[in-house]
Parts: sequence; structure tokens; C-alpha cells
Amino acid sequence: MASSDLPSRTVKPKHDESRTMKAIAWMGKKSVHVSDKPVPLITDPHDAIIKVTATAICGSDLHIFVNAMPGMTKGDILGHEFMGIVQEVGPEVTKFKPGDKVVACFDLGCGQCFYCKRGLWSCCQVTNPSKEQEAMYGDRTAGMHGYSAMTGAYEGGQAEYARVIFADVNLLKVPNDAADEKYLFLSDILPTAWHATELGEVSEGDTVAIWGAGPVGILAAHCAAARGAKRIIMVDNQTYRLDFATSKIPGLETVNFGEKKVMETLKEMTGGHGPDVAIEAVGFHYCKSWTHAIETALMLETDPSEMLNEMIVSVRKGGRISIVGVYAGFTNHFNIGAFMEKQLTMRGGQTPVQKYWHDLKTLIDKGVLDPTMVLTHTLPLDQGPEGYKIFNDKTDGCVKVVLKPQLMAAGA
Repeated sequence: MASSDLPSRTVKPKHDESRTMKAIAWMGKKSVHVSDKPVPLITDPHDAIIKVTATAICGSDLHIFVNAMPGMTKGDILGHEFMGIVQEVGPEVTKFKPGDKVVACFDLGCGQCFYCKRGLWSCCQVTNPSKEQEAMYGDRTAGMHGYSAMTGAYEGGQAEYARVIFADVNLLKVPNDAADEKYLFLSDILPTAWHATELGEVSEGDTVAIWGAGPVGILAAHCAAARGAKRIIMVDNQTYRLDFATSKIPGLETVNFGEKKVMETLKEMTGGHGPDVAIEAVGFHYCKSWTHAIETALMLETDPSEMLNEMIVSVRKGGRISIVGVYAGFTNHFNIGAFMEKQLTMRGGQTPVQKYWHDLKTLIDKGVLDPTMVLTHTLPLDQGPEGYKIFNDKTDGCVKVVLKPQLMAAGA
């Protein structure tokens, strides 16, 4: 099937207006509500409808929560990390049937376009119709669940039911008797953490510095250790998150940038050279200086360059920089001179989940990787607004929140 023969990217999804479900909807800056929404229906022959059993709040969702991501509309259903039980499949779905337990990936590939055939699922040319993103970037990413119109405006999985397009490509079957938490994070954060180590070419004996002690940063440290990194250093300013990370990753070293200067400290820790690899697992809406706070407020830039510049000046000459924290647009004061003169390599990108998740499932099954280490809070779906608040505000020791629709339905 040629990409020109694929279903229209702009087809309007169908719903059963006679049935409603609970879903987490974005209502504006720092405002998400539990709303009644119509249940999605099969719209295209390649679709599947999933009854969601577990869904998570991702750090990327916080960019939406604080209204830092363009293209949101009041009432949009959030969530791109979810799994559940297949309820119905379209006539062209061949790999799944009702009753199968599946994980859905956040990035929506078609499986047939130029990019999907090369394993660049998150760059799919078919699933995202956004003209705005094409104007900004000169091209488009794949569509993504529960994000903005910039990524296709697909309904998310923080709901009782979700529609997954191109189900044969975008679902992964897991054992029906397994705990949801064992495999849920294959939807995004574990493949993203592994992708970070792939982009940084982390290998035996490397010293790896990771900016951000959130779920992706902690799992990136976990993956780096599995790949044989000699030293792993985590940079953050939240003491509780650094302490949590060190309790999960044996031998992890930390730098609290609220107490120490990052570049000087990393140089001291590495004999004056700096780490071999720097991984950015934070994203674009965090400003560390008044300069960038003012420039972003005045829309003179969309994304601060501070952490990227820290990585550029901290990493050793000839080092590698990996960016998996989300960036949206333009940045000022980028230290391109140091990047060029130090002969650095920088790579970034949204994770092609489908490229990694089969191998990562095997590593989970063998006990090499345990993504559940980041989970701190499990809440009913109808407590999703509280989950967003504690995750964003970094309170109650929150590192990762999972929401369970069935707990809500049971009145727990």
C-alpha cells in the first residue's frame, strides 16, 4: 500500500454520542478537569478501540498543563501513555483481537510511508496534518496521542476509552495476566530513556551526565547502567528527586544546581575533562535566569537555551549531546561557538517507540530493566487534576503518577 493510498490524515473521528466516558480534559493554564466525553468509535478500518486500564501523566503533559505548548483547545483530552484491553478492531486490523491486553505508543506511525519504513516512526509523514508545524519546522512529526493541534489533535488516553489509529503498527501485545505497571511505561518513557542513550551512543566505560531527575532522567540512568556506563551523574535542583534517584540507581552521583555551579562541578568530578555524554531530559518551559524568563514572556523566544549551553560547556571535547526533553520553537543565546569549536555531536528527536519496544519488553521480562522504579503515585482517574498539580508543583514526593479508570468506576 503506497502512502498516497492510506486513509486521510484529516478524517474526523466518530463517536457514540449516546454513551459517555470520563476523561481528563485541558481547560486552560494549570486547569484540567474530569469531563464527560462521548465514547470513540471505529472510524477507519485500521482502528482499534481500547478500554483503558492504566494511563500515566508524563513530564511532556506538564508543558501542556502550564500552557507552554501551542495549539491546544479547551476540552482536549490529554494523555499519551496508556494501555488497556482491546474492545473492537476495524476490518483491516490483523494482529489484534478483542480481549487482547495492549500498550499504545505515543507516536502514531502509518507503517508504510518513507519514514516509517526506515524505522523513523515518530517522523511519520501521514498521521499529522498540521500546517502550522510544517511552517515552523519545514516538515511535520508524526501524530501523537493527547497532544496539541501541532501533532494532529488526536484524543488522548487519560480516559476510559481511546481510539488508536493504525493499530497493527501502534499497539504492543502484552500478557493478559501481567500487572499494568510492568509494561505501561513502554508507551513512552522507557523507550524515550533508551532513545536518549542511543542518541548519545552510551557504551561501556562512559561517563554520562543527565540533566533532569524526573522519570525519563531516572530511567535514562537505568538504561545507561544497563549499557555499561562507568559513571552516571544526575543534575537537578530538587533534593527529594535526587535522593529518590540515588535510592534506585546504584552508584549514581548527583549535582544539585541550586547549591553548586554545574560546569565547574562536573569538570572537577571528571578530572577536568567533563563527561563523555550529556543527556537533556528536562524540556523547554523551565527558565533558570531572568533573561530567558523575560524573553519567553515577551515571546522573543519560545525555548530557553540555558541547559543546552550548560551541556555544551560541560561535556568533554569530542563529546556527545542527546536531547529528548521536548523543545517547541526558537531559542536565544545558543552557544554555537563552543559547540563547533569543541567538536561536539548533538542529536535529538521524539522517540520512535516502535523501534525499541519489543527489545525493551524482552529486557523487562529478563529483569534487566525495571521501569516501575519511577512510580510514586497511583490514583483513580477522577483524581487526575490532583495528580497534575502535585507532579507540576513537585510536592508529596511525586516522581511519576499513574491513573486507573477502574478505581474510579469502583468508587475507590
